[in-house]
Amino acid sequence: MIEDDTPYGIGDAPTRNLNMIEAINDALDIMMSRDPSVVIMGEDVGYFGGVFRCTAGLQEKYGKTRVFDTPINECGIIGAAVGMGAYGLRPVPEIQFADYIYPGLDQLISEAARLRYRSAGEFIAPMTVRSPFGGGIFGGQTHSQSPEALFTHVSGLKTVIPSTPHDAKGLLIAAIEDDDPVIFFEPKRIYNGPFDGFYDKPVQPWKKFPQSRVPEGYYSIPLGKARKVRDGEAMTILAYGTMVHVVEAVAKEKGVDADILDLRTLVPLDIEAIEESVEKTGRCLIVHEATRTSGFGAELSALVTERCFYHLEAPVERVTGFDTPYPHSLEWAFFPGPIRIGEAMDKILEV
Repeated sequence: MIEDDTPYGIGDAPTRNLNMIEAINDALDIMMSRDPSVVIMGEDVGYFGGVFRCTAGLQEKYGKTRVFDTPINECGIIGAAVGMGAYGLRPVPEIQFADYIYPGLDQLISEAARLRYRSAGEFIAPMTVRSPFGGGIFGGQTHSQSPEALFTHVSGLKTVIPSTPHDAKGLLIAAIEDDDPVIFFEPKRIYNGPFDGFYDKPVQPWKKFPQSRVPEGYYSIPLGKARKVRDGEAMTILAYGTMVHVVEAVAKEKGVDADILDLRTLVPLDIEAIEESVEKTGRCLIVHEATRTSGFGAELSALVTERCFYHLEAPVERVTGFDTPYPHSLEWAFFPGPIRIGEAMDKILEV
């Protein structure tokens, strides 16, 4: 577990105020300058710079052979990336919204995830599939889904979800350098920066939130290491992505002395950090935006129960999205917010 934001190998490098979009762009720029095998591909990533502008300026800087647009064909995008990786490149395909990734599932599951094993190590798939995910920008049913649990079920894939610009840059660099396929989900609700107490009402998606300090230059954050957001004794809260900011705001508002872990990578998972925290607090709350049934919170609950049962003083609680198709008009009721999270905290503490 990493208990502060000191990046590996950065020393006393200067920092800049960046939002998550800018930090992702910076990471891509750094890796393309360091490694000529890194290529970026996807719908509108070239001349336009991506629908969220994460690849802005990169085609102009590195040319159309390294940053190029593709047809609207997610299966083809991911399939081509698998072949590029086997050939020796490090492709970074962008799927414009996580909701569109499903046509490429067969290429991810049957090809990318299995290539190293089925070839006895002769070929690898060092590809990083970037995609914005989750709700909060009025995207509707086909632009707001959180499908992370699907990928954590597939052996051979790694799943990464940052919650801060600092982590987005360091984790993306580590993902691109990794020799295995990585699904890199970017919570678009906080693309423009971490929010300050904002967690219970909609806001214009173009509104700027406060930025955070991001070191200049190259640094990476190891995959599989959780971040201690807040130290506490009353309960452990496990979250990732946007929900890290939500649970921190609720804990502060209610005055709950919570030990908050930002998981950052779901696979590989920092189970040691989770065990250490739950054994200390004896209580555990899990919060994620995706639907409840078979969500990643179910796996976390099982792991905590299996490994920390004799330390638990209350049942493990989950607060999640509802088991419904994504409700466009009611998305702010769908999200775990202060009321439901607060009720779960009270329930755990009453035991």
